[in-house]
Amino acid sequence: MSERIPLDNLYRRLKETLDLQFLYPTTAKYYGKEGQKSIDPIVFFKLLLVGYLENQPSDRRIINIASMRMDVLYFIGYDIDEELPWHSTLSRTRQLYQQEVFDQLFKQVLKQCIDKGMLTGKRQAIDSVFVKANAAMDSLKERAILEDGIAFTRQLKENEVKEDNAHQDTDPAENSKSSKRSNASHISTTDPDSRMAVKPGKVTRLNYLGQLSVDTGSYVITAIGAFHADKRDSQCLDAVLDKIDTNLNGSGLTLREIIADTNYSSSSVLKSLAARGITGYIPNTGAYKQQREGFTYDAEHDLYQCRQGNALKFIGYKEHHGTSKIYISKRSDCKDCPLRSTCLGKSTFKTITNTLDRSFFDQMHHRIKSEPGKQMMKIRKSTVEPVIGTLTEYLGMRKVYTKGLKAANKCMLLAGIAYNLKKLIK
Repeated sequence: MSERIPLDNLYRRLKETLDLQFLYPTTAKYYGKEGQKSIDPIVFFKLLLVGYLENQPSDRRIINIASMRMDVLYFIGYDIDEELPWHSTLSRTRQLYQQEVFDQLFKQVLKQCIDKGMLTGKRQAIDSVFVKANAAMDSLKERAILEDGIAFTRQLKENEVKEDNAHQDTDPAENSKSSKRSNASHISTTDPDSRMAVKPGKVTRLNYLGQLSVDTGSYVITAIGAFHADKRDSQCLDAVLDKIDTNLNGSGLTLREIIADTNYSSSSVLKSLAARGITGYIPNTGAYKQQREGFTYDAEHDLYQCRQGNALKFIGYKEHHGTSKIYISKRSDCKDCPLRSTCLGKSTFKTITNTLDRSFFDQMHHRIKSEPGKQMMKIRKSTVEPVIGTLTEYLGMRKVYTKGLKAANKCMLLAGIAYNLKKLIK
């Protein structure tokens, strides 16, 4: 069969490049010594990779593609008349293997990229993307109704009572068509780990949040994973940085700089970067104000003074993306102020909020406004955003065909592996 496969064929080159022998000792604990013979772990992962390389990650479609393609059969080591595994075998085996196996495969491919001298690991661009879950909006039910149903079912089993029509789930839309669904009040019955999420101008869907980092020198993915879609990017960054460290440190590479958009900005993120010794290029959130135009800060008395000579005194702390100090004016001072309409808007008093970690935001502001900082923002757009576009449009990461966060994480790892393999063989 090999003589019929062109030398420049993708799967022929992958077969010659990709060494998956490590999978045998890694997956040995998942197999018993008796019973029906299971799918070979190398064949299993090669078939999954075919799905992502062909942008058809559905298990059924993977087997259909393999059955019609001689180059794919050559890649997985099957003869043309040899029976392929059932698609359900792929699903069961994916559930059987823990995430550590998928992580190990990702690291092995990344190490091959590093050994080829493709990346230094010094600077990483980080971004996120919504990935459609395998669940429809119609599967959403009110959490309280589901909890009542579960409790009732448990009670029936305990008492061994069988009553027809004792309990009936009610569609929340029927209870209150005007009620607004949210992740706090509703949950999908088919995939409870999925979350409602939407970008401006897009339709609300049940999604997962994919987070990835890309080496700015080589466009190689150094970390990728799934998170709940209702999480903010800033809440995920520490986990992403841990993955980068784990994936790079084994090859002697050290992360020094990261580039990300403003969604990753928060007090906790900036403090974490400082503690890790990493230089970040992350535009501050819109709430950050470098200067308070028309107001002067009096450090001795810890208050602000406006242009009319009135004081805004410190009244306490507020928790929102970190701890902030709150300063407010007196209503009586603002009542007849000639600048009221431009200064207050519809409010009756002036409020100034300052985070306790202002020094971190000030440093970031000056860094982003510098020439190197402006250049870093251009690098981010030209690095990580095209990679995300490639993953979603051509490598099967537009939607996950599995259920649950753990399975979604495995799917995104496979998409990242497929992407890095294509970079490796070029």
